[in-house]
Amino acid sequence: MKNTSDITPTIHTLDELALLADYTLTQTLNADPNATQNGIDHAPREVCSGHFVPVAPTPIENPHYLAHSKTLFKELGFDDSLAHSEGFKRMFSGDLSDIPTPLSKVGWATGYALSIYGTEYYEQCPFKTGNGYGDGRAVSVFEGLMNGKRWEMQLKGGGRTPYCRGADGRAVLRSSVREFLAQEHMHALGIPTSRSLTLYASTTEKVKRPWFNQGSYSRDPEVMIDETVAITTRVAPSFLRVGQIELFGRRARKKEHPKALEELEMIVLHLINREYSEAIDTHLPLEEKVLLLATQFRTRLTSLVANWIRVGYCQGNFNSDNCTAGGFTLDYGPFGFIDMFDPKYQPWTGGGVHFSFFNQPQAASRNFDVFCRALQPLLTSDEVALAKLDTILQNFPKVMQEKLEGMWASKLGLIRFDETLLRELITLMIETSVDYTLFFRELSQMPEEISPLVKSFYTDDFDDEKLLTRWQVWLERWKSQLHATTPEARQRLSEQMKRINPKYTLREWFLVPAYQQAAREDYTLITELQEVMNAPYDEQSKETEEKYYREKPSHFFDIAGISHVSCSS
Repeated sequence: MKNTSDITPTIHTLDELALLADYTLTQTLNADPNATQNGIDHAPREVCSGHFVPVAPTPIENPHYLAHSKTLFKELGFDDSLAHSEGFKRMFSGDLSDIPTPLSKVGWATGYALSIYGTEYYEQCPFKTGNGYGDGRAVSVFEGLMNGKRWEMQLKGGGRTPYCRGADGRAVLRSSVREFLAQEHMHALGIPTSRSLTLYASTTEKVKRPWFNQGSYSRDPEVMIDETVAITTRVAPSFLRVGQIELFGRRARKKEHPKALEELEMIVLHLINREYSEAIDTHLPLEEKVLLLATQFRTRLTSLVANWIRVGYCQGNFNSDNCTAGGFTLDYGPFGFIDMFDPKYQPWTGGGVHFSFFNQPQAASRNFDVFCRALQPLLTSDEVALAKLDTILQNFPKVMQEKLEGMWASKLGLIRFDETLLRELITLMIETSVDYTLFFRELSQMPEEISPLVKSFYTDDFDDEKLLTRWQVWLERWKSQLHATTPEARQRLSEQMKRINPKYTLREWFLVPAYQQAAREDYTLITELQEVMNAPYDEQSKETEEKYYREKPSHFFDIAGISHVSCSS
């Protein structure tokens, strides 16, 4: 039960929010020694040491309100009216010039390294050293305690930072709508994620972005278009990434500067304090803390990825810099929720099979390898601890497999995982062209025969008798595995499966009209999708079901911007 002393009075004003500020990252870690104090540091440059760079965000022009998360506002103790207040709107659209103390008038950006599928990269860095990677347009502007929890708030699209690599530091309305809706939907699905606070857009400021022609089948953007600038504020206990720990691990390993090992230890201890304080005793020796951190992160990461597959989510770009060290979902750019089942589903045109739907466990394993490699310099004087860390790393596939088997068993309503039953099901789903979400939700109804499941097939008037017979055989085998022999037991199992298999997921063809309408200053669909997708397991109205519980229309298949996207900006 929460201690009443932890409960924050409802926040109605920015002055009241200011009293909750507590900037542990900037007050306990090292600033880049070459940074400016006023945060006017917006040109690309090499950042060779320090944990963060003070950066003043660049306000968007003439911001106006589009949406806020009522769910998160309630959780934080914010009154809904706060999202519409002038001071709050200015702050969370990038203007920190007139905020009350002790709020900081300067935000911060952080650097991180890049590994793609476990391979270290330096070439994309303009300096070829890796010291140019980091938050190129993400600027954190607040850290504080609300209702007994620590939260950091970060502007996505808050302008240029030293890590911008020559880009403009802006996010556009299209990608901001996608991220705003996706984060809260993922939370409603019960999966750890960064959260969405607010969405503001400019009435005048636009930027050019590469995109696709209407109705195009191209895999690459074909035209430059003008898009409205927007800022969505994302919220999390921290925004520490595997790539961030990796950056300091690389520097310590290579002895790049005299304080490299010290800065690695500082960032690791800060990670433990921010994300793992309930699991790791602060009084333990450093070596024990590091080993517990690796074990705890392994548990979180394997659980996260198993849950992604459970709900049909694909993290199209699962590099080390897009993998949080706290074990929650981040980076809602090249993401997608699967329609027609395909183990190789990949929504991002810049990705590949290595980041495809069923390969996410392997990608997670590579990121975990990067994480453990970054921790090694802290254990070099202790051979026993190094050996234990290696054992934790080597056991990742085993733990991942256990999480996947448990997930599949619960998704199918089974007490024990049956590999043969799942393998046969996957084969049938591929051969039949089945909608992933619809199929498992219909299966949760405990059908007696195959016809209810045909609703999830992407073939009109399905009449392949041989395949239907195989489906019926599989269904009988599945029913024989269920421990539900009475109508009451079957009903309980059905309800249990419905809490595992969502009815609604945020498919791309739902998002496209929402951001297209928003570009015309019509936010009706954003509000509607918030309501529907924040109750993904619920039976909703008949109108909602007809609109959102259906297969992807055939004319959307292979269409650029719907079936596949470029790296969203």
